[in-house]
Amino acid sequence: MMMYQSTRGAAQVSPMQAVYEGMAPDGGLYVPTHLPQLPYGDWAQGTFVQVAQRILSAWLPGFDAAAVLQGVYDAFDTPQVVPLVQVGPAHVLELFHGPTAAFKDVALCVLPRLLKAAGQQLHPGTRLLVLIATSGDTGSAALHGFSGVEGIRALAFYPSKGISAVQRAQMVTMPGGNVAACGIQGNFDDAQSGVKRIFAAPISADVRLSSANSINIGRLVPQITYYYTAYAQLVRQGTIRAGERVDYAVPTGNFGDILAGWLAKHMGLPVGTLICATNANDALDVFLRIGIYDRRKPLARTLSPSMDILVSSNLERLLWYACDGDSAYVSDLMAQLAREGHYAVSASVRERIAQDFVSVSVSDAQGLMQIQSVYRQHGYAMDPHTAAAWAGREAAQGNRPCVVLSTASPFKFPQAMAQALGFAGIDDTVDAAERLGQALGQPVPVSLSGLGQRPVLHPDVIEAGDMDDYVRRMVDAW
Repeated sequence: MMMYQSTRGAAQVSPMQAVYEGMAPDGGLYVPTHLPQLPYGDWAQGTFVQVAQRILSAWLPGFDAAAVLQGVYDAFDTPQVVPLVQVGPAHVLELFHGPTAAFKDVALCVLPRLLKAAGQQLHPGTRLLVLIATSGDTGSAALHGFSGVEGIRALAFYPSKGISAVQRAQMVTMPGGNVAACGIQGNFDDAQSGVKRIFAAPISADVRLSSANSINIGRLVPQITYYYTAYAQLVRQGTIRAGERVDYAVPTGNFGDILAGWLAKHMGLPVGTLICATNANDALDVFLRIGIYDRRKPLARTLSPSMDILVSSNLERLLWYACDGDSAYVSDLMAQLAREGHYAVSASVRERIAQDFVSVSVSDAQGLMQIQSVYRQHGYAMDPHTAAAWAGREAAQGNRPCVVLSTASPFKFPQAMAQALGFAGIDDTVDAAERLGQALGQPVPVSLSGLGQRPVLHPDVIEAGDMDDYVRRMVDAW
């Protein structure tokens, strides 16, 4: 029977409880007691929903996967959900065709249904508050996904000065009486630390808390799907034969997206190397190269804000697997990180991780050069996060095909795109997406069109240290 336990050693819980709680009571992240095995086969040639249903059923028994997924991707602008497109020598997996134009939509269209189903079975009639820390894209995707879901409220905290104007506008104009966004005077790590602090000391006995970040296993599992469907598309195109390995280059911040690829590999998908692409905030790159994780350097604000993270929560899950489930070891590492700001893993853990990963750090200047080069050579516009992954292809080993994960629409970052491509008169303003569309001669995604004309519904900005009180006031008013 599939059960879940904390990476830090808490008692086992059911899949439904793991999803509902989001994070274990001891501060750890939930992992399955055994990793589901789904070797690649003809089943992966089905539709995206069919493949997702197979994966959700394996990871989250107890949920009705067919009911959870019914119609969930109807809001995407392509029936493929995540199309794989050929761009010069590489294959780009476009994950931004959902209702908020970012890869987070793939999972955050599903998570609200999982949480509602879990609540109805485990705690009928109980109110649930979903807390979100976002570096830009998770917030809008989560608020859209939870909007109108009965019995659940969602609150997203975002760095007030660390995201693009388009990303901010998506959140502060998001309709729905049960969702809200609040800026903080701080960075993403401050927001994430604040959310974890609130989880450690719940605000109210009458309201339960959960998470929509990838610390929630219900958010992580749907992301496994597109590694399988991308591979299946390569087989269908005749680029590879079933069983041949494929590399994946992934722009990486909180480590959830690339961890989904690692999970797919160890479930039986023929994945070669996972290329972790970071920006100037290179804690992950340093860790993957030398085995030392250090968050003590100042956080840099970059043109790829979704990767402006120094504490990558999902790395904890990889550590747990790499040390054969030694929860005490993981707990000690996390305590040292909280206390001293750094830790070093053993040689054996480092060697096991190195079997699957390589990494690269891509500066803003390098990313801009990649955007310009790809557009000039291939007529393809990619956002700054995708550009980092594109640059990371050079870290791949051998001559295997490489899939570049494109995690956001270029229209979410019009100022960076204009800077790279030499378009004048496009700055970091709410209506810049339309001007970028005119310059590129391409239609703007519906979700990003007319943001400047939408009313601001969530104007609050607070100090990071006031997050607890803000949540408490929200609960009191519920």
